[in-house]
Amino acid sequence: MSDTGTLDRLEAIIVQRRGADPEASYVARLNAKGIGKISQKLGEEAVETVIAALSEDNEALVGEAADLLFHLLVLLGARGVPFASVLEELDRREGISGIEEKASRIS
Repeated sequence: MSDTGTLDRLEAIIVQRRGADPEASYVARLNAKGIGKISQKLGEEAVETVIAALSEDNEALVGEAADLLFHLLVLLGARGVPFASVLEELDRREGISGIEEKASRIS
């Protein structure tokens, strides 16, 4: 797995700002609005990432991908799920065919 230092630092900042004044912190403002609003914002960022990918503008794609990762970390934090858990799941899936892994989740 690649170095996750940047995302680890961002996760720590998000944890710190979650309890800040919503008037002064975007993270606090999102959290004050609840999981529904955070989830909606993540969905919006996902759509914007897809649009940027289809536009073939790499600079826009990089910016939207950064927004998407940021909002994913905000959502994970709001649910109390550490980013390390996501990395552990990716490690678990390493070497497993995506087709096989998806089939194992179908009940």
